[in-house]
Amino acid sequence: MALQDVCKWQAPDTQEASPHLPQAGGWAVPQGWDPQTFLQIHGPRLAHGTTTLAFRFRHGVIAAADTRSSCGDYVACPASRKVIPVHQHLLGTTSGTSADCVTWYRVLQRELRLRALREGQLPSVAGTARLLSVMMSRYRGLDLCVATALCGWDRSGPALFYVYSDGTCLQGDIFSVGSGSPYAYGVLDGGYHYDMSTQEAYALARRAVAHATHRDAYSGGSVDLFHVRESGWEYVSCNDAWVLYSELRKLPGPGPEQEREEEATPDRAGEGGEPSVAPAPGDSRMPAEAL
Repeated sequence: MALQDVCKWQAPDTQEASPHLPQAGGWAVPQGWDPQTFLQIHGPRLAHGTTTLAFRFRHGVIAAADTRSSCGDYVACPASRKVIPVHQHLLGTTSGTSADCVTWYRVLQRELRLRALREGQLPSVAGTARLLSVMMSRYRGLDLCVATALCGWDRSGPALFYVYSDGTCLQGDIFSVGSGSPYAYGVLDGGYHYDMSTQEAYALARRAVAHATHRDAYSGGSVDLFHVRESGWEYVSCNDAWVLYSELRKLPGPGPEQEREEEATPDRAGEGGEPSVAPAPGDSRMPAEAL
């Protein structure tokens, strides 16, 4: 016979443990057993952002990113690494949830290592991008947030792919991801061309990220710069974003009077001379030593 039947005792209706089993549908479960519902009710929607970019040119692929990891108004880490090496000839920029990005790059490194052991060679950059997009597309709708630009060099030359966690996989020459990407695109569109020199590419990448960190509150810290060559990837430099932006502001630029003179001066192509060519927008003509 149960003890409560002998003593005529009933447990009080409190949050403490009860000797009676709850009715069907009334099981007590800990908070957080359904993470999505718990976060919607109790968890704040923390804003986060970043600035990452990558572009392909004649001498390889350039990848650059800031180093600030933000969580709402709080700077969680001022010196995080947002460009992750995968193997000797492949690396990727990361944007989104930091934990998701790091986890999926570990999964990608494992899968590539297993394929290299089975097949005797690593897959191409295009094959790697398709593999990552297929793996992440299975988790579509589960709040997975990974946006990455895969930068590599394979048998076909330099290659650049954008992969998102919903399965999107795109090939291109320029990609910028993150909350600061609109500002970075403004600089890249004005100064990018495929036949640029290595030093011009370095200066363009630094300038794009530095301007984005100045305008985007969720980007900042330093500017990490990587270069993927035929011989493998190289860590080029790490510059303080504010110092870099201050140096860029000190560079001389065309004043209003000079701009009016250029607009008023006609081209003399019909007089046997060469047509005047204005400098490309965003081209600072900055030597590499200034950075």
